[in-house]
Amino acid sequence: MKLREVGGHVVATAVCLGALLAVSEVAIRVYSHWSPVYDIEMSRYAMDVKTKSPNPLIGHVHRPNVEDDLMGVAVKINADGLRDRAYPIERNASRRIIFLGDSLTFGWGVEKSKTFEEILETKLGETKPTEIINFGTGNYNTEQEVNLFFEKALKYKPDAVVVFYFINDAEPTPQKSDWELLGRFRIGTFFWSRVKTALTLLRPDLQFRAYYSGLYSDQQPGWIAARRAFVALRDACENNGISLRVVLLPDFHALADYPFADEHRKIVAFLRDNGIAARDLAPLFAGETNPSRLWVAPDDTHPNAIAHAMIAKYALDFLMEGIDGRVAGGAN
Repeated sequence: MKLREVGGHVVATAVCLGALLAVSEVAIRVYSHWSPVYDIEMSRYAMDVKTKSPNPLIGHVHRPNVEDDLMGVAVKINADGLRDRAYPIERNASRRIIFLGDSLTFGWGVEKSKTFEEILETKLGETKPTEIINFGTGNYNTEQEVNLFFEKALKYKPDAVVVFYFINDAEPTPQKSDWELLGRFRIGTFFWSRVKTALTLLRPDLQFRAYYSGLYSDQQPGWIAARRAFVALRDACENNGISLRVVLLPDFHALADYPFADEHRKIVAFLRDNGIAARDLAPLFAGETNPSRLWVAPDDTHPNAIAHAMIAKYALDFLMEGIDGRVAGGAN
């Protein structure tokens, strides 16, 4: 076969593959527009709503004044990069509380009015006007949350800080990926998520239970960084007369026989040993034998509006104790 013929076959094959990929990309975009796919929506969130932070201990922040629709829910980011309304720096007569956390605190997949942050703001406001400023940011760990607090939240002079802790918050702070632009292609995200699922089935060490449990070895860098961040946050709160509380949120894959009970006990023990009041909500969800009813979607185990209402209910009295000063740190 002549070289020219070979080249023609290569070009024809490349054109066919390119056309197939283009058609597949369009098809997946149309499909995901009407039926949101979790991995694609998270990729869109990363690409369209987030931007790189100059602080490597924070990694990424929300772009100011961005609006988007994610998992079928409207998301609006204010001028300070928060999924919240704008707050003046100057205080008024209201009590002011900062919420720190990841995508669960952000309210992923839930209408803003139905998030536990909004519900708690209303409930706490029944006793005294209350402002809760939500710094929840998707894919954050404790180190990122605390550094965001130092960079952006202290200026609001809060009365209290509440950290909503999730089992993956002991992961190391992620670095910017060299392959980030591939997130623009829905087809790549769609199929890569399927590859990860297959790998999880083939490799037990990649399963989320083994992975999350492994984060809490005493020498794991992410857990070391998380502990260091908590101590720094505690010291800053003490120096500024701010109440500090930590609420542990459960992983919603399995609730009746919670797989991370030992890890939660270890986290709570560390916090209490360091004078930080903590409450583990996982035992309060133990009666849930059908956890999927609390998921945002069948492929997305983030808590939905029902679960957010339950989180608010279970956390309310614990937050009230700290805010009203009836309990001073340590145990609960």
